[in-house]
Amino acid sequence: MRRRDFARQLKLIKLVVLDFDGVFTDNRVLVFQDGTEGVWCSRGDGMGIDLLRKAGIPAIVISTEKNSVVSARCRKLKLSCIQGCDDKLSVLRREAKRIGVPLKAVAYMGNDVNDKLCLRAVGFPVCVRDAHPDVARLAKYVTHNRGGYGAVRELCDMLLEAKR
Repeated sequence: MRRRDFARQLKLIKLVVLDFDGVFTDNRVLVFQDGTEGVWCSRGDGMGIDLLRKAGIPAIVISTEKNSVVSARCRKLKLSCIQGCDDKLSVLRREAKRIGVPLKAVAYMGNDVNDKLCLRAVGFPVCVRDAHPDVARLAKYVTHNRGGYGAVRELCDMLLEAKR
């Protein structure tokens, strides 16, 4: 199915929830001698998040990883971030309820097996192009872009286009 075929479903989305590693990044990590880590992220993804915010669509990050690089990037993007999360689905449900959005009005973007339950629970499951095959088959939409290379922006643009 092509992007425009999802317009009706995308109009219903009121919350975007994103994994971090493999979604905002290309799933690689740079480890320095002192043990600190760095990752590559797309500035375009950041612009997409900013445009979503301006359109009144909240977005949050739920990450299994507990790393200062995740919180630093989310802080810069003004994104709520829940880290060190072993039970992403419980956190997803809690955050959707807190915001007042039913799960059928949530888009979730993930890339690996720890995203399966969340992808199954939401109204619009999305995977990045290079997601694990067992996870990608759960998606209603698989991005044209890989994680860390504009996949988040692709989803943001689709949502904004559908809301116009």
